[in-house]
Amino acid sequence: MSPEQLSAVAMLALLLLMVIGGIHLAFALMFLALIFGLIYQGLALFPLAMLKIYGVMESEILIAVPLFVFMGTVLEKSGVAEGVYQSLYELFGPVRGGLAFATVVTCTIFASCTGVIAATVTTMTLLAVPSMLRRNYDKGLATGVVCAGGSLGILIPPSVMLVMYGPMANLSVARLFAAALFPGLLLSFLYLLYIGVWCWIRPSAAPAIAPEDRKATGRRLLLRVALHMLPSFFLILAVLGSIIGGIASPTEASGVGAFCALIIAALYRRLTLENIREAAYTTLIVTTMVFFIIIGAGVFNAVFLYLGGGTLIKNMLIALPLGKWFILAVMMFILFIMGFFISWQGLLYVIVPIFLPVVTSLGFDPLWFALLVCLNLQMSFLTPPFAYAIFFVKGAAPQEVTTWDIYRGVVPFVVMQALGLSLCILFPEIILWLPRVTLGGG
Repeated sequence: MSPEQLSAVAMLALLLLMVIGGIHLAFALMFLALIFGLIYQGLALFPLAMLKIYGVMESEILIAVPLFVFMGTVLEKSGVAEGVYQSLYELFGPVRGGLAFATVVTCTIFASCTGVIAATVTTMTLLAVPSMLRRNYDKGLATGVVCAGGSLGILIPPSVMLVMYGPMANLSVARLFAAALFPGLLLSFLYLLYIGVWCWIRPSAAPAIAPEDRKATGRRLLLRVALHMLPSFFLILAVLGSIIGGIASPTEASGVGAFCALIIAALYRRLTLENIREAAYTTLIVTTMVFFIIIGAGVFNAVFLYLGGGTLIKNMLIALPLGKWFILAVMMFILFIMGFFISWQGLLYVIVPIFLPVVTSLGFDPLWFALLVCLNLQMSFLTPPFAYAIFFVKGAAPQEVTTWDIYRGVVPFVVMQALGLSLCILFPEIILWLPRVTLGGG
């Protein structure tokens, strides 16, 4: 190993230590890129950094990031989730685990309308967790359902993760959206399956609601469910339908989605100046964080590759025994372990670009691998210490819910996520079928 490659390894080790030590990922990336870049590249680092910044700023597809965040934030304030949850609450309530079923279904629908998890997890914590606790649901199940279901928003399109992955890996975001739909629904189904099995084994963990809690029954209830679902389906059709149908690009569809979210908020009488101001502020904060990480990771990776770090890791992975499937398993394991310590943005822009040449040389489909990565990164939202979903739930849940309750509750859902990842590896058509039949290609 050359001195330069040793320095590249030191860059990764120091990055991990700095993030664990509490330094924001974007600033850790920029600091290390600056120090090692000046040592080995000198002042040539600064033109390189300017080119990276310019490349990010001129990217048309990344315009979709703030628009999808704004869309999700406006929708959170519109009251759509409350209406959907209340109607599903009454529909599934008479069944054991009915409120948990309603929570997962609501999260799945809301995930198809937002693209970010903060809005979904926080909203569903406020709506669903108190309702379940009042009916003596197990605290772990109540919080685990919200953590896992709320995190679907980062996988089910329109997902900000997919919007960011596309330009980084030179993949069509429209194809990524189409490829992500069935894996996201698969995870939702596995969550529902786990809830059903667990409630059958332990009926006391999720009792049914009393008949008097149902405000409507029969046709009236079905009509209430349909009416509350209508705005969500309208938004899903406007965004995903236009992208998968080839009518609009993801960037154009994000603008349509933001406009439709404003219309829905107006119909629910929530389109106030204060709500728009809060949505714009949230969009500014999230977008700034995302773009700082993208720029920092771009410069970091440029220096890392210049030092030969990419070649070193590629050679080490290719040299592993037992063939390409074992190498794929090692890459998935590395992503899973790193997800305990580094946010999904960091893994997406630091680790994945190092893996991509290996994936190409092994002959794996880049689109299929992209969705395996995104499925893997789902687990990072539920695995402490840096588990965003757990933090959001803990911050919004009643005081009686402890952090240990949440940790205990998310473990089975991490297992379900690992099972979903394994199924997509064993049956690639779960990922590849929809983009092939809707958008063409291999």
